Amino acid sequence: MGSRGPASAPSFHDFLPAMAEKLGGDGLIGELCKGFRLLMDGDKGVITFDSLKRNSALLGLHGLGDDDLRSMMREGDFDGDGALNQMEFCVLMFRLSPELMEDADSFLEDALKQRTQGL
Repeated sequence: MGSRGPASAPSFHDFLPAMAEKLGGDGLIGELCKGFRLLMDGDKGVITFDSLKRNSALLGLHGLGDDDLRSMMREGDFDGDGALNQMEFCVLMFRLSPELMEDADSFLEDALKQRTQGL
């Protein structure tokens, strides 16, 4: 059983691009942090499979089965501890947002242009 990449990850309504446009980078990160706190296990301070399963509907992940949720956990769990810390969760949300990833190059180009113009 191989790991699934972003292209085959469970689908959900992708609100991140609209949030990024409306809130800007700092606002989007703030909202992702709020989402992390909604999903995390309050005692452990990380998102566990059980806390994700219990709270996933709060973030529009209705109808995802256990296999889909486990796949999300595996894809985001970079340190292999079986849970998602806040950084892993934020990276996973960006990876699951194809439109936002497509726009990442233009965000980087804009930032570089602003930086070089300021020199």
